[in-house]
Amino acid sequence: MQLVGFGQIEAAARRLAPVIRRTPVVASRVLSERVRTEVFLKCENLQRTGSFKPRGAYNRIANLSQAERARGVVAASAGNHAQGVAWAASSLGIESTVFMPVGASIPKLAATKAYGAQVRQVGATVDEALDQARDFALRTGATLIHPFDHPDIVAGQATVAQEILEQLPEVGTVLVPTGGGGLLAGVAIALHYLAPDVRVIGVQAAEAAAWPESLSTGKPVRVARMSTMADGIAVGLPGEVPFAHVAAHGSSILTVDEEALSKALLLCLERAKLIVEPAGAAAVAALMSCPPAELALRGPVCAILSGGNIDPLLLTRLIGHGLSAAGRYLELRITIADLPGALSSLLTVVGKTGASVVDVAHSRTGTWLAVNEVEVALTLETRGPDHRGEVLRALRDAGYGVRVED
Repeated sequence: MQLVGFGQIEAAARRLAPVIRRTPVVASRVLSERVRTEVFLKCENLQRTGSFKPRGAYNRIANLSQAERARGVVAASAGNHAQGVAWAASSLGIESTVFMPVGASIPKLAATKAYGAQVRQVGATVDEALDQARDFALRTGATLIHPFDHPDIVAGQATVAQEILEQLPEVGTVLVPTGGGGLLAGVAIALHYLAPDVRVIGVQAAEAAAWPESLSTGKPVRVARMSTMADGIAVGLPGEVPFAHVAAHGSSILTVDEEALSKALLLCLERAKLIVEPAGAAAVAALMSCPPAELALRGPVCAILSGGNIDPLLLTRLIGHGLSAAGRYLELRITIADLPGALSSLLTVVGKTGASVVDVAHSRTGTWLAVNEVEVALTLETRGPDHRGEVLRALRDAGYGVRVED
């Protein structure tokens, strides 16, 4: 397979310059302290449509012939690619049809329609939607715009790395959220030409990690199952085109678990004041959770925030998950005497620790309870792991039997 050439990347950059935002690179003090080298965030969550996807989509669609443009384009996606294709096609005056799973989030569905696409909801997964999109392309002559498996897509995504080098010329390591591999391949090939000493690390969700086995096997290998909150990088099979580029340029792959993803999302929100979706926070999750020896960073470091399109309802749940993972929520079950004043005494102990009560519930119906006992379920807000330990010690020192809920 012929790899994307530097001329293709330069052409993509010229094509995209009038229409794509030059997203900022911002310093992160908290991450810099964590890894003991300067860390910067490339904010593609602030890109048009809320992710890096329009770069590749616009570059691909702009390269179509007039005859191809007249027949329109079709795509399949659960969100970011759908919006990127819809925006790019509308910007170029081309009709677009996007197949989305039935369970696609309402905000992403509404945004895709607002950018001008005809949306058809089919199937339960992106793979099923992609099958329908391929059938549509065969029936109508529309051009299928694949989310990652095409040289024009890779060349468009490579412009992210070009911008990073212009904004942070001394960069030593770039971390890239990775699903099908279009962004990772683009970053790897651009840096190969422009700054070959820069280390490139792809980051996958551990519950949807097809790349480690694929690279060790020497060809794309489909992951057996996927179950991750990071739907933007939940891709079961790396693309042939991205795989060829990544394999050729020796990028490393790290994986992060669901707890790390939720903590990273919370850190971006709290400390960087940036709304990032779970997939978009994968690079930050690696910096927060992977051992320094595994990271082997060359500073300065740039972590790409690849997207910020998140359903507000999911964001609410993930904030709670992140707070719990960071030791900021503490859920307890405590058995006390069923007597007047017993609950007040318990809450007095809690109050003296400085913890805030989020929720409290009684239960007298458990078979494990004596007739004169009641179980109290407490949800507390704490200041972090150390404070959480202080609360537990205070309760146990006061004679309460405490069971911590996971």
